[in-house]
Amino acid sequence: MNTSELPLGSLRTERRVLEIQTKLHRWANDDPHRRFDDLYNLVCDPGFLAMAWERVAGNKGARSAGVDGMTVAFVRERIGEERFLAGLRDQLKSRSFRPVPVRERMIPKPGSRKRRRLGIPSVADRVVQASLKLVLEPIFEADFVPCSYGFRPNRRAHDAMAETRFLASKTYEWVLEGDITA
Repeated sequence: MNTSELPLGSLRTERRVLEIQTKLHRWANDDPHRRFDDLYNLVCDPGFLAMAWERVAGNKGARSAGVDGMTVAFVRERIGEERFLAGLRDQLKSRSFRPVPVRERMIPKPGSRKRRRLGIPSVADRVVQASLKLVLEPIFEADFVPCSYGFRPNRRAHDAMAETRFLASKTYEWVLEGDITA
């Protein structure tokens, strides 16, 4: 399948990716010990790469350049989205894709004088990471229970604290364990 069959941002592309994600999630739920083979082809799939591009391009960090100096705007203006994704797909399929070092910046922490390290990957690395996430997330989500909050879609630490507060205010007697820093 080539990228011209599934245009960027098309509903058909989104629907196809969502259908595949739904199948992956269902298979992972039905058989917790299932071995998933050939996921790499999904990461390289034009539809998954197009969806990954849309997520990266719509992110606040789209204006940030990695060590290669490229931003989403640069790709759109100088290279073209389709050409960029086709080249990235070719590199992935030939297994010649190599991530580049992450550009690091020290940024201030809100409400203090301390600073924290911020890593900025290249646009290509972000797209590949987003494609990997689109493939792997539905599989791993099947293993989580509703009370799992760490690094999950639509779940934040504040949601976990709110649920803890809610349950602790009822007649439950619980032992709460958490890992809270700063």
